[in-house]
Amino acid sequence: MKISRRKFLGTSAAAAGGVLVVGFSLRSRIHAAAGQATRAAANESPFDAWIHVKPDSSAELVLAQSEMGQGVYTSLPMMLAEEADLDWERVTIVQSDHTRGTGGSGSVKSNYLPLRRAGAQVRLAMMAAAARTWNVPESECTTSKGEVSHAASGRKLTYGALVAEACCMPLADAKTVKLKDPSQFTLIGRETPHRDIPDKCTGAARFGLDVRLPGMVYAVIARCPTFGGSPAKFDTAKALAVPGVLQVFEIPARGYRVFSAGGVVVVAKTTWAAMQGRKALDVAWNHGPNHAETTDSLRAQMKQALAKPPAWTSDAQDIDTIPTTKRIEAVYEFQFLAHATMEPMNTTIHLQDGKCEVWSPSQGADAIRGSVAKELELPESSVTVHTTLMGGGFGRRYQYDFPTEAAQIARHVSSPVQLVWTREDDMTHDFYRPAGMRRMRGALDAQGNVVAWSDHLADTSINSMWSPPEKYKVDGSELPPPIPYPVPHVRTAFTPITSAVPRAWWRSVENSFNGFAVECFIDELAHAAGQDPYLFRKRMLQLPPVPQPKKAGDDEQPAPDPKRLVAVLDLVAEKAGWNKPLGPNRGRGIACTTTYAYLAEVAEVTVERDNIRVDRLVMAVDCGQVINPNGARSQIEGGMLFTLSSVLKEAITIREGAVEQQNFDDYSVLRMPEAPVLETYFVESHADPHGLGEAAVWLTGPAIANAIFAATGKRLRRMPLRMDEAAV
Repeated sequence: MKISRRKFLGTSAAAAGGVLVVGFSLRSRIHAAAGQATRAAANESPFDAWIHVKPDSSAELVLAQSEMGQGVYTSLPMMLAEEADLDWERVTIVQSDHTRGTGGSGSVKSNYLPLRRAGAQVRLAMMAAAARTWNVPESECTTSKGEVSHAASGRKLTYGALVAEACCMPLADAKTVKLKDPSQFTLIGRETPHRDIPDKCTGAARFGLDVRLPGMVYAVIARCPTFGGSPAKFDTAKALAVPGVLQVFEIPARGYRVFSAGGVVVVAKTTWAAMQGRKALDVAWNHGPNHAETTDSLRAQMKQALAKPPAWTSDAQDIDTIPTTKRIEAVYEFQFLAHATMEPMNTTIHLQDGKCEVWSPSQGADAIRGSVAKELELPESSVTVHTTLMGGGFGRRYQYDFPTEAAQIARHVSSPVQLVWTREDDMTHDFYRPAGMRRMRGALDAQGNVVAWSDHLADTSINSMWSPPEKYKVDGSELPPPIPYPVPHVRTAFTPITSAVPRAWWRSVENSFNGFAVECFIDELAHAAGQDPYLFRKRMLQLPPVPQPKKAGDDEQPAPDPKRLVAVLDLVAEKAGWNKPLGPNRGRGIACTTTYAYLAEVAEVTVERDNIRVDRLVMAVDCGQVINPNGARSQIEGGMLFTLSSVLKEAITIREGAVEQQNFDDYSVLRMPEAPVLETYFVESHADPHGLGEAAVWLTGPAIANAIFAATGKRLRRMPLRMDEAAV
């Protein structure tokens, strides 16, 4: 579809019935999973977001982004409304059916300039329309809250009154359009309530499980508990005898990129009937080739890997050859983790007359469209995907398994059907955060400077699962980005561990365990040097920079500014009262990072009779321009609690090739009484914004572990943290 923006704008009023419509693209950063979708480029619209300014002066932003509690239905229209000078109370969000990937903490960061530029195009079009109407210079016109004013004559016109004329105006070039100076902001930077909260409080908000269609039926699937297993036999007649059960049939597993388990489908008039029918199946399972896998067997693999030369290394030179005064070594361990979203996986689908309509709580509708079309052997143009609100994402809703299962079911069911996963389904057939171990080694000189750093990670690699087997190449892409501390000799290494357990993106992907090891080990080096851990970090960051190994893609990112990291370190130390004494059995820990943004965090803990209680978490953040302080604070503090839960309580363990945990009774998560005092402090800045959805996950864990050491003198290196943990 080849069309210029000017030509599009000129025809938009007629096409939209008197509405000014501006189309623009947000595709500067698309998650790889969404980018893999097989949409036909020749038929693809050049626009994936739209502004509608209506004759009543209200405005809609049709947005190709998913809302999953992170606040994009508020922060993104704020950027548009600010630059367009729209009346904020009259701006609404419409969810596009062409939703690109939402993840990687990228919504605000990647949309900041495109939305502001589009807003500026609207504002300038309205000013030009008013200037023509009044026969005055555009420079004499000003805008505010959906109105154009001419101060010299006292005249005003609403945007709605100017729509028809604005559609005849040439559209400013988005690449060169002049944006507001931050000193002119009236909405960006202001505490603003989330627009979706009222409907969520009243129950009016529609999540995936809320979808209801005329004649709809419900489906559940009996999946083999062992990864890679399949049904050997099942009792169809017994399941069909359950009142309300309509159909029973088997669907096959799907392999690479889908990784669905297959199983036995039960379709019924209600979810209860479907679940009771599934219980009646009396399935005998063929457990397949992975029945022997256990948590202990995986741990044994990891220990063996760390004792051998790595499969990949950034530098052949071992740090043992570096002249030094003191060496230390530590091994850190982390378990599989479930996403444990409050809303389990689900998708509603209706296949009829060669057309398919899907309702799904998805982080990437475009990718779902591709996977459903492929399964049903339809052109993607015949598949419509409606993105609903979702009860948590954290990367889990990027996957293709549950929409592909829904498409398989739709082949057998003529009416609309909702595939429902129970909590047990969700817990035992997730795509888990990897499990692994890492051996960290460091060396100090006589002045306490870190002169060598070695990091050997052995884990159940994400890349090894998601790369085609013939193309997978062991490299350092799953290791941390370059550490912010100037160390003359850095050696990173990686060894993949073989496992049948599915794994994929979990909030911050590898950074939850990368950050834990890096910032815990820096603390251990500070202690070995006999220095305060806050001052040790600060002194290191003020040393001259040295080159470090880079990961793929690092060249695309500007080098972090150590002065900004020192500033948040100083701020968090001040706000947390770093030097103030604490009572017995209490301690403070600190951590910092340049991953996602410039962040530093202090944790305060109490440890009594082997019970760990986190009392306070304090975070200092320099994320550039804060769009909505209310939303940014929620992202940071939600991330703190999310990470606190994973560090102290959560673990997925494997027995006989299957997940042992079934529900929240044996997969423990943080409860409200366990939540600490949370404090977040933002550095004022007008630099381009950073994403915050995953930021706290990097450093909350190490801050807590370092605080436990300060309180007890014991280093805990195995997550979840336990005072009685045994050494690896």
